[in-house]
Parts: sequence; C-alpha cells; structure tokens
Amino acid sequence: MIGQEESASGLIPMLPVEHDDPINAKILAISEDKIEGFVHEPFEEIAQRCGVDVDLVMARIAAMLRAGTIRRVRQTLLATNLADGALVAWKVTPEKIDNAFDWMFQRDPFSGHVVLRSTDTVSAGSDYKLWTTVKVPHGFSLQQHCELLSKKVDAEHFRLMPAKGIFTLGVGHVRRKTIAPGSQADQPAKMIPVQVVELGDLEWKVLLALKREFAPEEIRLTPWASRAAEARVSLDEFYRVAEELDARKIIGRFSTFLEHVKPSAGGVRVTRFNALFHWAVPPGREIEVGGEVGRHHILTHCYWREAGPEFKNVNIMAVAHGTDKQLLLDHKAAIDEHIRLNGIPVSYTNVFWGGRSEIKPSEISPHVYREWLREITS
Repeated sequence: MIGQEESASGLIPMLPVEHDDPINAKILAISEDKIEGFVHEPFEEIAQRCGVDVDLVMARIAAMLRAGTIRRVRQTLLATNLADGALVAWKVTPEKIDNAFDWMFQRDPFSGHVVLRSTDTVSAGSDYKLWTTVKVPHGFSLQQHCELLSKKVDAEHFRLMPAKGIFTLGVGHVRRKTIAPGSQADQPAKMIPVQVVELGDLEWKVLLALKREFAPEEIRLTPWASRAAEARVSLDEFYRVAEELDARKIIGRFSTFLEHVKPSAGGVRVTRFNALFHWAVPPGREIEVGGEVGRHHILTHCYWREAGPEFKNVNIMAVAHGTDKQLLLDHKAAIDEHIRLNGIPVSYTNVFWGGRSEIKPSEISPHVYREWLREITS
C-alpha cells in the first residue's frame, strides 16, 4: 500500500491512525467538512486541497476508519428537505433515562444524535436531560412518532423543535482546534430555508446508494461506480441524477466523521466538551441574529428553532465542540459580545453541556419507515 514502508523484518507497519498525526491532520482539515456538494472523485479532491498524494490520502482514511478514529465516511444529505425533522428535548425520570437513551439509539433508526445534556445551574429546561434529533419521511407525522417513542421509554414530556432555518452545518473538529474566540467570517451566515422536496423512484434509488457509509475497502478512485451498480444504473446516469440532486440543494458534503466524543484506541480524544448554546432574541430578528451568530468559525451548527416557554422562548441555537470547557465559554462570551455590539437584545441565554452521546445517520426512507412502524406496533 502506498505510504507504508516495509520494515527490515519484511512486515508492513501500521499507518498512524490518530487524528493529531501531522499527515492525518492535514487530510482531516479538508475531509471533515470542506468537500461540498457532489464530487465525482472525492478522494482526489481531498488530496488536491490538502497537498497529500491521493494514494496516501486513501490509505490513511481507510486506516483511520478501520481503527475507529474516523467513525464513518459518507456523502451527507440536507435531509431537512427530505424528511420532517426536529431537535427533541425529553423529560425522563433519572431512573429511566439510561434505558430511554439505549432505546432511542438502538431501536429507533429515525433518531440520529442521542445525547444526555446538563446545565451548570438549575435553569429553564434543565430537567430535560435527554436530547435527540429525529427525522421521519414526508407523509408521516413527527408528532405521532415522538408520541410513540414517549410511550416506549415512558417519558414524562417532550418538546419538538423543528428547524426553521439553518445558518451553519459542518464538522471540522481538527480545523477548529486552533480557532480563537471571536474569529468570524467577513459576512453574516446566509440562512438555508427548510423546504419540502419530493423525489421520484429513480432519484430515491440513487440517493439511497449515494448516502450509504463507505467500508474501508470502498475507499478508492471512482468510488461511485459500485454505487451506480447497486442502484442498477450506469455510472453516467448516476452522476447525472446526483448532480441534479445537488442542484436542488439535497446533497450536503462528502465527509469523514471523527469519533469526537469517545477516545480512540490509543486513548486520544478529538473533543471533550459539546456545548449547545441558547439565545432568546426578539421575534422577527431571528434571521438577522442567526446570521451574526452563524458567522463565528467555532460553530459546527447554528439553527433557528423555537424552544417554547419551557426554555424561555429560546429561538437561536448553536453547537460548538472543544477540549477545554473554559475556552468554549470564552467563545460564547465573544459571540455574546458580538450580538451586543450589533444592538440585539437577548432576553435569555444558556449553555447545555453534552455528556453521554451516540450518533448515527437518521434513516429517511419511506419504505424503511413503514416496515419499522409495522414491526414496532405489532
């Protein structure tokens, strides 16, 4: 394999698999969240942009995936346009919360992020300790889905918070390690509106093949050839449909997702703290404030969501990750100051810290949903 050197014993040594290895860090700084849209040769694109030979790029990504440093390699979708989704806060009694967490993660393919969160002080909504992202395909009810989950885990209450707009959506933990508090883009973030997109049968066939995670042995040049065969279309047809989906704002990024919460096999963590920032700003100014918040480079996510009276009418939420809690608070303080300098009143703000978490892609197939619903209610 390119990038490995044979030792005197004739054995091929293991490639470095930690995220902080210098070559891996160069690759990950691009591969985490810089390859936007649909690309015919994603690994070549990563290689060109990070200045590392493509064979070595593929070898390193495959090695990190096998070692668990990278938890998945996949083409992401802007699934908010393909399925009805929401952030959901769940109120579950302490003795039942671990079972509820396990059920959401293991039994519900439509729950993506499953996180236990806490606040530094007792505050609005601090008794909602289980947080999940949920998506259900168009034509099915998000409310009914969560009511079903609520019965399964014996939750006391839940709060649905659909995204009304998206300002920031990326990962890039390696790249963000060196970002200083207050670092921001020259212009406010533009809001991506959430809108319904309908797909035909051919588009669904290509999309489902496109989004499936890559196994290590699939990390090679012309990676979409086997996916085209899976969808039973020619490679040219696969490219054509994928490019049309991209033009319709359904395709996200081609990404390598790091295992950012759990330590690697070598005990190295990419991040330790996951902060969900809350702001309540005057109704009617959500797009303006979301743009000002979302321009800050530290944020991996920024949304307009209505959290309701349980959370003092928070309407702007953002997520940041880091290895130092105080540094994340410094980042939030810089964002708070930026909001203040722009003359925007904030009636309430808070931070919910992530603890135990599991992350998986949410299923969005209507066929899979029907089968799951039949099984879970039988």
